[in-house]
Amino acid sequence: MGRRAAPAAGDEAVPASLPGVTRTVATQLAKLGLKRGFDLVLHLPLRYEDETRITPIVEAPHGLPTQVEGVVVDCDVKFRPRKQLVARVRDAGGELTVRLLHFYPSASRQLAVGSRVRLSGEIRHGFFGAEMVHPRIRTVGENTALPTRLTPVYSTTAGLSQSVLRRAVAAALDRESLDDTLPAPLLARLKLPAFEPAVRLLHDPTPDVPLDALASGRHPAWQRIKFDELLAQQLSMHLHRQRRDAARAVPLGAGTALANRLLDVLPFALTGAQQRALTEIRADLARPHPMHRLLQGDVGSGKTVVAALAALCAVESGRQVAVMAPTEILAEQHYAKFRQWLGALDIDVVWITGSLTARERRAALEAIESGKAAVAVGTQALFQEHVRFHDLALAIVDEQHRFGVHQRLALRLKGADGEASPHQLMMSATPIPRTLAMSFYADLDVSVIDELPPGRTPVVTKLVSDARRDEVLQRVRDACVTGSQAYWVCPLIEESEQLELKTAIDTHALLQQTFPELRVGLVHGRLPTAEKAATMAAFKAGEIQLLVATTVIEVGVDVPNATLMVIEHAERMGLAQLHQLRGRVGRGTGESACILMYQQPLSQLARERLRVIYENTDGFEIAREDLRIRGPGELLGARQSGVPMLRFADLELDSGLLEAARDAAAELLRRHPDRAKAHVERWLASREELLRA
Repeated sequence: MGRRAAPAAGDEAVPASLPGVTRTVATQLAKLGLKRGFDLVLHLPLRYEDETRITPIVEAPHGLPTQVEGVVVDCDVKFRPRKQLVARVRDAGGELTVRLLHFYPSASRQLAVGSRVRLSGEIRHGFFGAEMVHPRIRTVGENTALPTRLTPVYSTTAGLSQSVLRRAVAAALDRESLDDTLPAPLLARLKLPAFEPAVRLLHDPTPDVPLDALASGRHPAWQRIKFDELLAQQLSMHLHRQRRDAARAVPLGAGTALANRLLDVLPFALTGAQQRALTEIRADLARPHPMHRLLQGDVGSGKTVVAALAALCAVESGRQVAVMAPTEILAEQHYAKFRQWLGALDIDVVWITGSLTARERRAALEAIESGKAAVAVGTQALFQEHVRFHDLALAIVDEQHRFGVHQRLALRLKGADGEASPHQLMMSATPIPRTLAMSFYADLDVSVIDELPPGRTPVVTKLVSDARRDEVLQRVRDACVTGSQAYWVCPLIEESEQLELKTAIDTHALLQQTFPELRVGLVHGRLPTAEKAATMAAFKAGEIQLLVATTVIEVGVDVPNATLMVIEHAERMGLAQLHQLRGRVGRGTGESACILMYQQPLSQLARERLRVIYENTDGFEIAREDLRIRGPGELLGARQSGVPMLRFADLELDSGLLEAARDAAAELLRRHPDRAKAHVERWLASREELLRA
């Protein structure tokens, strides 16, 4: 692989960040996120093709990548059953058919009778015997030498050929400094190779390198790259924490007087886990640096009351609190609870959402700006420019993974003044597996509520085929006529012919006909706020026995008398969503059940998800299985927009490397800060700045 050829006349060269490529190629590279030379160095192959040997046609295995060479003895355009180019290629011992279903006129010239060609692809049994469909074709001479190295295949984009990409990568490898950022003793201790030979081998491996070791990521060169990636992430998290610890925040008191008053009127006592989490939060709030703590606990573990007690630390110190939730239903539930609990202490709580009337919004904004309102609860409307806090000291963000990094940053910038930042308490009912917490949440302090309040009854989970719908309907009727309440959850609002899913609206109408003796309510995301609130209030008051809903009820809804949930098309939902929905029942003392109704046939993935949710009630185990099945991207939600995602390492398979990277990050920052900075710059460059949120 040589250097990139000089730009053609009239094709303006790009700036110094990507020298040697044309502006057109640079634009295509940018679509792949390749904007500087070192990005190309780290754009490692997806796979490799072995073009170092020719296999005789008669010996070529069927169904496996292979390379043959021969002379074209026939080539013609066929029109049955569709237009296609069909050629026959012969070597000394055999013959095969080449079939091109989509082709340009140049292909006919390349496969002209008498041409010697090299074909790379898979041989399969066709109508006329052995054939290759759309192989890679190269015209060669009788003495054209074979490559001496494996051929890398890179991820690319439309219009950017592998050959152009290979030349750009080769030029970057020649131009960029590949000096090691890590000290030799560390590499020796971890038995990892130096960076330069590792990265060169991955881009240009010799035929003696086992393909299976490259493909599986077990090769030492891959281990070095994965370690470097994990280390860069760990370093960036450590640096973020250092910057945060250097920032200023207003220290807050423990709020003991108000907290004791609230605890006196609550109809329950805090669990040991809640008390422990509150102690950790209070210790953070007392420091002159911004708290950045994640409060996580399984469904129904009592995170909201801990958040309310944390809010009292700010209120008793004479400062304000913002409570933000991703959906209006969840924000409304928080508002109801905060107003109930804190209203008893004569604390003003206001509600900010996009659906307020102009008069209601104006009154709420004035109360926030004047400081009259100590607590503001709302959706993303809270961080819009026109919301001005008098003295914001604490931001509580529920289901924080659903918010983007810029949204959380916007709320943080609404601090008490230009110098102090508000403390941040994030909450999540989606437990985070240990490897995910070590990797993507390493910048956070974490408090875990790992104990459910006494009196909660386990929820029995049942898997039922859609063919047994009549039995499920009878179960719902029995539950409701005996004084309990039930949810019926549907995944879509509008009909989708492709997925053939029942809609909430149609289901509501059908269930009203099926159960004329019951009052059946309907809630979905497109209902007007007032109508949604009225329906939820009626359900909570027991006036509605059966609530048909979309997944808007998956968090925040608390109706202790609801003991049965039916989830339609459970096979279409994710594990976290199913677990959250199931957590809406079992919140009282009555025996509760969740029926997961599925439609056959089940895909392997759906079967696996349903098995996990059926066998497990522990949210942490479910989250661990979710990570194994889906990987970190979807589990992280919107947070991934601000945290560098892993391209090479796998949290499940490379947990040992992650442990080593975590320890090495602390060592590098302590003993080799310049190397740590260089390593982060090499791997993250401009992406690292988003970690400030």
